[in-house]
Amino acid sequence: MTTIAAWVERHPGRVIAAIAVLFVAAYSASLVLRPKPDGRIVLGDALHHYVQLRSMVFDRDLHFRNDYMRMYRLTGIERDIPWLFESTPTGYVRNLMPVGPALLWAPAFLVATGVVWVAQLAGSDYPVDGYGRIFQATAGLTGIVAAATGVWLSFLTAAELTSRRTAAWSSIVLWLSSSALYYSVISPTYSHAASLLTMSAFWLVFVRGRNSDSVPHYAALGVLAGVAALMRWQDATILVVPAIALIWRLRHGITVGGAIVRGVACLAGAVAGFIPQMIVWHTIYGRALAIPQGEGFMRWTAPALGAVLFSDWHGLFTWTPVVAAAVAGLAFLWRRDRLVFTAAAAFLAISWYVNAAAADWWAGEAFGSRRFVSCFPVFVLGLASLIERWSPKPRTLLIAGGAAIAHTFLLLVQYQAFMHGIRDVVPYPRGAFNLWLARFVVPFDLIRRWLE
Repeated sequence: MTTIAAWVERHPGRVIAAIAVLFVAAYSASLVLRPKPDGRIVLGDALHHYVQLRSMVFDRDLHFRNDYMRMYRLTGIERDIPWLFESTPTGYVRNLMPVGPALLWAPAFLVATGVVWVAQLAGSDYPVDGYGRIFQATAGLTGIVAAATGVWLSFLTAAELTSRRTAAWSSIVLWLSSSALYYSVISPTYSHAASLLTMSAFWLVFVRGRNSDSVPHYAALGVLAGVAALMRWQDATILVVPAIALIWRLRHGITVGGAIVRGVACLAGAVAGFIPQMIVWHTIYGRALAIPQGEGFMRWTAPALGAVLFSDWHGLFTWTPVVAAAVAGLAFLWRRDRLVFTAAAAFLAISWYVNAAAADWWAGEAFGSRRFVSCFPVFVLGLASLIERWSPKPRTLLIAGGAAIAHTFLLLVQYQAFMHGIRDVVPYPRGAFNLWLARFVVPFDLIRRWLE
């Protein structure tokens, strides 16, 4: 046990990479062993990202109706889907999701296109049309790599403020015991894996340059914020971090004029990073800024502040209690670096409000409160600060971390069994017993059902 703990502490990068390889293997195996009846891999929200990529590469436009018809296997008579058959003022079909994930998936998608094209020249009859499972699989595999890279960047960020040992444990344990786990291996085609990557990159650059007054540093933060918003529009709230940094630096050296210059550089960088989304919106809706879901999607005056954290319906703390420990640990970050603490606390508070203000604050059918995956780097900082203050022995850390991971893994088994239709013995995780205790019974019920 001590040897395992030592390996995690000495080689966190290898551990993260090894987990990513296991995730790739598990995900790939699921595509072969449990394929969807209609042949699709990209489902739910992810399909809206995917059609943007497929249409841009193969049709060279942003007209998605043909993509939706093919992906959903529609015949054209299903007029009960108004968003599909009602055109926007510019003659396009609405798309409710950001373009960032499509751009992130593009390199692997293009490689797959090239491979299939060469194979076709060699005699293969696999169609080069962007719809096949080989093409769709690139989205999920890219998502796994993106999530693992984000975890690595979060580890590096925490290591700037705590020991590498503490940073390793906090990043790996949080990855495997929070909602990030589900969106790293079960549904890596959702935008949360991409968000984990870009937000982790932002926090690493911010923390490493937190004492810098250079204009390029603030411009870089702006670009990273804009790119993060490409993945998930709500991630634009990360701009509160450089704003707080500028206010902080006003008290420690720079002039008001200097702060304005840096603020303008940051905003210019954010606009530059967000330009691809503005182009897509202008093409589809005729304006550079839009809310595709409609104005009523955000209920700013009636946020579900308590429910989004404590409800048994995908509450952040009730589904993934390790996050509660991470948030509590942020208090210990104050003594280490007050600027980082203030920025992290402000960003977390704004994210809490924004997520609670969404009309569907429970985020549809989700594993836990998935929209908080954007806060993963902040949670890592909080858990790392808690562990650093606690200073446990490696054996204790391994036991505590293992318990947290096992606790979430059992819930994942229960959730997946229910979602795959095994509902005669597996309850949905809602309600005191079904959420907190059923996970310990479900494995035995599944084994007994399998033996019958």
